[in-house]
Amino acid sequence: MTATAFSLDPGALALLQQATAFIWAEADMLDHNEFQAWLDLWEPDGLYIVPIDPKETDHENTLNYAYDDHHMREKRVRRLGSGESISTTPQARTVRGVSRVRVVGEADGVVTVRAAQDLKEFRKDVLRQHIADVTYELRRGAEGGFKLRRKVISLINSTDALTSIGYIL
Repeated sequence: MTATAFSLDPGALALLQQATAFIWAEADMLDHNEFQAWLDLWEPDGLYIVPIDPKETDHENTLNYAYDDHHMREKRVRRLGSGESISTTPQARTVRGVSRVRVVGEADGVVTVRAAQDLKEFRKDVLRQHIADVTYELRRGAEGGFKLRRKVISLINSTDALTSIGYIL
């Protein structure tokens, strides 16, 4: 991956705007339970990862809260929509704030973006907050859009934050 320095170049700014619009749309879909649309954002071999240790980089060989391929993402969405899981009843209401979006690299049609996520969850009259550094790998599509290749949500308070969640981070 080629590191991308901050640039006011119009091409760099356009890429940042496109990536930011994609990430904001994804956050909005999750907050409004548009799970099928969210699934459609992914490449078939994409990975959704929530590591237990936010500093861990070897996700394949360590324990994670989530390490979802296409099949597991679909199962997660089915469970969220079924109402049969105790962690989804009652359904949590969430609002995500995504900020500090930065393109950190681009190579072979994959754009790597880092952002901060502040997720507020309201469920059973309790408000919880989950703060994370999120790294996105976005593959450019043929029609100019993006597909999620990889999303890693590194919670800053991961060891005590996830007792049970009934939504997608």
